[in-house]
Amino acid sequence: MLLIIHAAIVTWENANRVIEDGALLIEGDTIREIGSSADLLARYPEADQIDARGQIAMPGGICAHTHFYGAYARGLAIPGPAPRNFPEILERLWWPLDKSLDEESVRFSALVCLVDAIRHGTTTLIDHHASPNCIDGSLDVIADAVDQAGLRAVLCYEVTDRDGAEKAQAGIAENVRFLKAAQDRAMIAATFGLHAGLTLSDETLEACVQAAERLGTGFHIHVAEHEADEEDSLRRTGERVVHRLNRLGILGPKTIVAHAVHVDESERAVLRDTGTWVSHQPRSNMNNAVGAAAVDTMLAEGMPLVLGNDGFSNNMWAEWKAAYLLHKVISRDPRRAPGDAVARMATQHNARLAEVFFPGRTIGTLIPGAVADLILVDYHPFTPLTAGNLPWHILFGFEASMVTTTIAAGRVLMRDRRVLTLDEAGIAAAARAYAPKVWERYEQHARWALGK
Repeated sequence: MLLIIHAAIVTWENANRVIEDGALLIEGDTIREIGSSADLLARYPEADQIDARGQIAMPGGICAHTHFYGAYARGLAIPGPAPRNFPEILERLWWPLDKSLDEESVRFSALVCLVDAIRHGTTTLIDHHASPNCIDGSLDVIADAVDQAGLRAVLCYEVTDRDGAEKAQAGIAENVRFLKAAQDRAMIAATFGLHAGLTLSDETLEACVQAAERLGTGFHIHVAEHEADEEDSLRRTGERVVHRLNRLGILGPKTIVAHAVHVDESERAVLRDTGTWVSHQPRSNMNNAVGAAAVDTMLAEGMPLVLGNDGFSNNMWAEWKAAYLLHKVISRDPRRAPGDAVARMATQHNARLAEVFFPGRTIGTLIPGAVADLILVDYHPFTPLTAGNLPWHILFGFEASMVTTTIAAGRVLMRDRRVLTLDEAGIAAAARAYAPKVWERYEQHARWALGK
């Protein structure tokens, strides 16, 4: 048993509470009791203890959409003139990079992102993987790294037609294989990955639906991140992309669509009515200059909107802050994306999504019976902090460097800012030593894309 004492406990229940000088008793992977430090210390004096010393204890962060495989893009130079738009970014950065990945670079990409997640207090990650020259078994490589780190993750492989029919079929097979294999891993779940409608034919999408039919899964797909996705769908089928995906059986309460920046009112209605999860990634949207999703409208319409990072750092508070600011500046309306709405999206909505993949478990809240995924934050406010104003303390006061301890499923992954489950320096050194091989392959693929 592990007893955390002298913490300001943020429960993140629907009616959020802050428990001063609180204590949590963890048994195995589950929170068993929450109460006052004096009471639990008196009743469990033999339990191992972590003295929070007044720090805030709160649920670990959850990322609804990320790409571990993008780690080797950091500092990478794109040959030729700068890409003019998002389609060029895909063709000249991301697709040449994913072609450059082999088993070792898939492993290192995952490990460096997992160290980053532990340091930033993000305990659950929903990843979307692509490595067309290393498909078979690639999800096992990532899952092994996640298990080594001690975090919780949902994995899938991105099926696409852009590398030919044989690799599209290999991507389907990898999803099917891993959906079965993940059932034996306590901290790993799986879904069925698809790139985006603009790189998938109806025939391939139908094959994916058929392959997934008896596996109890939904899908994880990029939707209308840029106008090109809508334009492609209209050109192919005369339908907007959400209507096309709905016709083909892709949408539903186990499916995540990432971005949905350029969907219209009719598409939003379909997403809402099918219970499809929509993941918002503001930092990525700004970086790729694709625009901003109608977040306020989506929330007002009752859509299940969640928050991801699209491969940016696993500092989810940075994503909160970007969401809070982006919609104000793009609309020139300071009322947009209010702090409580951003917090609800990032905590309660993200937690309900995580529970889709870990059924029967309570995630993202600190109550008895919930999974023991939590962090300690060394934040000592100079103004009153309450359950009601906490979102604004996070938006204007919290920094990632304030995370001192990260715990997932009752296992201490970082304590007093020292990562315990991974060799942080060794991983960085090995990834850095391997980078020139990845970058050399990338340069070849990128120059081919530039000249084609």
